Amino acid sequence: MVSCLFCGPKLAACGIVISIWGVIMLAMLGIFFTTHSAVLIEDVPFKEEDMHNDQDPPHTIYNLYNQVGYNCFIAAGIYVLVAALSFCQIKLNHRKEYMVR
Repeated sequence: MVSCLFCGPKLAACGIVISIWGVIMLAMLGIFFTTHSAVLIEDVPFKEEDMHNDQDPPHTIYNLYNQVGYNCFIAAGIYVLVAALSFCQIKLNHRKEYMVR
């Protein structure tokens, strides 16, 4: 019988802890980016010369803020998937303990 078990219980627990932290952090960053927090301007990827040639610079900056916010939400979703995979690994490890050989 083929088992989908590929990591131990400690690694799976570590994966869940890191994933929960990643989801919380990235979800909050996503919220702050989509609300256009001024503190995060250094993390928005724009060049100063792009702003001088643009007709509507605030709109361009807001679009970049939104794009970075969406990227944070996508990364948080990936962390949710990693947490689910780690949870499945914990369940498989727990089931393995009760198997009779």
